[in-house]
Amino acid sequence: MSRARTTEIPRVEPLLVLAVIVLILYFARELLIPLTFALTLSFLLAPAVSRLETRRVPRVLAVAIIGILAFLSIFSVGYVVARQLLNVARTLPAYRLNIHQKMATVHSPAEQSLEKAFTAVEDISGDIAPSSPTPLSQTPVQVQPVRVIDPDRTQLQTTTELLMRFLRPIGTVGVVIVFTIYLLMKREDLRHRILLLAGMGRINLMTQALQEAATRISQYLLFQLAVNAAYGLLFGGGLYLIGVPDATLWGVLAGILRIVPYVGTATSLALPLIVSVAISTTWWPPILILCLFLALELTATNFVEPWLYSTRTGISSLALLAMAIFWALLWGWPGLILSTPLTVCIVVLGRHVPQMSFLHTLLGTDAELSSEALFYERLLAMDQREARAVANRFLAGKPLVELYDSVLIPALALVEQDRHQGNLDDKRSDFFFLTIGEIVAELADYHQKEPANAAPDAAPDAVKPRPSRRPIEKEFAVICISVSDQADELTTLMLGQLMERANHQTLLLSASTISSEILDSLATESNTVVFISALPPFAFSQARAICQRVRSHLPNNRIVVGLWNSANDLDQTAEQSIERFGSGKPNVVVNSLAQALHQVTHWHHQHDTQYMRF
Repeated sequence: MSRARTTEIPRVEPLLVLAVIVLILYFARELLIPLTFALTLSFLLAPAVSRLETRRVPRVLAVAIIGILAFLSIFSVGYVVARQLLNVARTLPAYRLNIHQKMATVHSPAEQSLEKAFTAVEDISGDIAPSSPTPLSQTPVQVQPVRVIDPDRTQLQTTTELLMRFLRPIGTVGVVIVFTIYLLMKREDLRHRILLLAGMGRINLMTQALQEAATRISQYLLFQLAVNAAYGLLFGGGLYLIGVPDATLWGVLAGILRIVPYVGTATSLALPLIVSVAISTTWWPPILILCLFLALELTATNFVEPWLYSTRTGISSLALLAMAIFWALLWGWPGLILSTPLTVCIVVLGRHVPQMSFLHTLLGTDAELSSEALFYERLLAMDQREARAVANRFLAGKPLVELYDSVLIPALALVEQDRHQGNLDDKRSDFFFLTIGEIVAELADYHQKEPANAAPDAAPDAVKPRPSRRPIEKEFAVICISVSDQADELTTLMLGQLMERANHQTLLLSASTISSEILDSLATESNTVVFISALPPFAFSQARAICQRVRSHLPNNRIVVGLWNSANDLDQTAEQSIERFGSGKPNVVVNSLAQALHQVTHWHHQHDTQYMRF
């Protein structure tokens, strides 16, 4: 029996998929542009349709009511604006003389003198040039323009082309209307088809993506409609106070044109500015119009829109500008209008599809580095001042143990990883260790009040100082041993500092100073806790060897191994973590300073209870 051959489909790179999608968007734009407009309108109208359906209105009737109201509003506004613009275009030539007079006042005497100088130079050059008799055959003859008429072209063909120029946009509008009605009527059907294409294993992922995209686009369109209406109202009111005729028209036009990013706002300024220049006798009305436009535009673009749009669309301001240019080059004016909704879909795709996560990183708003990454990056740049500022900003309002666990120790782990891989030179690693040591030493006197509802590990003052009359053998102490290099010594320094702040008697030692005599003397103090501090990923074997050595001398003492910042690396239970140490098993394995404080404080409390009974 022949053996079936299994063909493995090669993994397609995300950039190749993205390039294929861009080509499809470009060559299928004639179909995709009306469909995208219809999808955008359906996102805008779907909440109103859903609200009517909740009032027990049938979907057909709800779609009909909302659709008729929406398209009547659009066509009515377009018809009125077009008529008003034609009226302005008819009356504008009457102010031609006024425009010429204003343009003449712009030219300064210096410009007029310079123009006369150029004219004189040209005249002198003509006089100096050698003149030669012009032959009769070279006498200049006035050439008449010749119109070439295609003999095969009929009047019917000309009429057909003229009609197509008018029917094509009308047909596009009709396609948009049909698509919009279908999308409103068959919302569930479209969603089910997308989920079937995604597959049963991705239903949860695609459901979240569709819901997030629909919510973000709907909110963006509604807020854009509100912002544009307020902008048009304020702009039209300002023009009315300035004295520009047809102020209502210019206000409505400004609100409509703001749908087109960047270009529409400039156009909404140019039209009333031209009319103001034409009808006014001074330059003050145009200047006031320009000031009004700048005040409204700066307020809208720098305060209102970032507050409303960025949090709801999830797109950065730079990404909006870049994607507006991209969609304008790809689809022209329709792409510029639809750039924001399309970019929202791209950001949602990058957020929910792991292979396209780079799109969310490039275009999304939450692209800031984490505190530990920013701290590490600043120290790599040898910028000690900014690194300290990052640590201080993180520490504000937080306990000290959180700074160590969330910023300093993860940054130390990155240093260890890069240093062992040969990606970090000695100069930068020494600078890093020196800076960390200085920060930890400065925080020894950190006395910020901890929050009242803090966890037991974040409340070191819960354990009171021990009475001085207590016998020595009854004292509770912690011996902190660093495993090998400077990173382990720094983590041990943080551990010892936190233990002392929690009123635990603490002694810091290094692995090289641990002798058999010291271990044998500690064997007589069963209440002493031995803490072995190691920073993975390259210190586990040494920590295991030290733990076995300590356990052989201290069979009755509590031993804790701190594998710092290893919560993401150890995918196993506490018992499995302890079993990795072989014969010299520790009592507990922790991976954060907060857990270490909690465990030692618990043992200290047990010791106090037993001693009080004694």
